[in-house]
Parts: sequence; C-alpha cells; structure tokens
Amino acid sequence: MTSLSTLNTLRDPRVGATLDRMFALAEEDDAVYQRSVARMPGGFEPATNQERADASAEIYMPVSERAGRLLYTLVRAVRPATIVEFGTSFGISTLHLAAAVRDNGTGQVITTELSAGKVAAARATFTETGLDDVITVLEGDALETLPRQPALGDGTVDFVLLDGWKDLYLPVLHALEPRLAPGTLVIADDIEFESVQPYLRYVRDPASGYEGVDFPVEDGMEISCRL
Repeated sequence: MTSLSTLNTLRDPRVGATLDRMFALAEEDDAVYQRSVARMPGGFEPATNQERADASAEIYMPVSERAGRLLYTLVRAVRPATIVEFGTSFGISTLHLAAAVRDNGTGQVITTELSAGKVAAARATFTETGLDDVITVLEGDALETLPRQPALGDGTVDFVLLDGWKDLYLPVLHALEPRLAPGTLVIADDIEFESVQPYLRYVRDPASGYEGVDFPVEDGMEISCRL
C-alpha cells in the first residue's frame, strides 16, 4: 500500500529537514538586515541591484511556510510544464515549487538569482535534497538571463513566481508576457511593500489582461491569471 507521505515530496526527510533548518535560520533575517544596512552608508534605495544583492547575501528573505504550501498546492493543481521564479535567494520557495513538479511527474523550474553566493548555496541545497534535476538556476540579472535561457526557447511559461526585488516585478513580467499562455498563473509575493504598487496597478487593470485576487499570507500574495 502506498503511504500518503510518499505522494508529497515536502514530507521527504531530506526536503522536510532542510526546509525546517532554513526557516529557522531565516528567523534571524531582521538582525542580519540591520547589519547589512549599516554597511551601506547610503542605504538600500540608491544602491544598484548588484550592490543590494551583495549586501543581502546572508539574508534568507523567504516565503512563509503557509505561502510555500500554497505554492506547492497551486503547482500540483495546475501541473505547469515550465515554471519561472524571479528571486531564488537560498531556495526555500524553489524547493516548494520543485517538490510539486517532482510529484506531478512532469515540468521544470527555471529560477533566477543575482547573488553568486546564494546561487552556490541554493545549488548545493537542491543537490542535497535530490531536486536538482528539475531545477535550473540562472545566475545574474533576470532581465538578461531569462531571454537567453535555451529551455524557454519559443515555448510558453505556465507558472510565474515573482519574489525578487519588488521594483523589478513589473519589468520581469513584461519580459515574460510574450511567453505567457492563457491560464498562466502569476504569483507576486510581499504585495504590502510600497515598491510593488506599480505592479499591482498593472495586473489589477482589466485592460492588462489579468484576473486575480490577493491572498493573506504574511506580507500578502497576489494571484493573477493571464486571460
């Protein structure tokens, strides 16, 4: 008889223990953030994306546990062939997406990260959890690496998670829109941030071609369907 736990890779001991460890480390994010800001005389706002990424190299910036389970559930239900994630960080959200892909038996996750240190750590984690075969990590500026990604080719993107720098949500979405098939889900995390407002105004405008709803997890998620 098949155990229910074997149907959910999130319950695999390797994946579950890794997520528990990473969520515990992420609880120190506020203190780590303050130390990072202190090292930047001008603060984060005027810094370049690369400077912000380098300064945030020790900050996990994860989705919440509830948000992770929501992502897993959505991917299991939608069964996307190609998932694009903007903002890998240390890979907590990526693990949830990849676990769902593994359990669906089909699909791939293409994820982007600007911090070289985080890319190395995330790749090691994906190998450790046995999910590296369904994940492609693109190192560098997503607006440059995504258009060059051969795996996207002329195909479509079926599921998008936006969880990198908030002011880049809209440019990244615009870059992906030519590949978004009708029915594609676009998930934006941390929508309570002021810098996400231009993105929200766009996807909530009926003329933009989306229908969606906000979802109350931590700092909020916007779930939009490409019409």
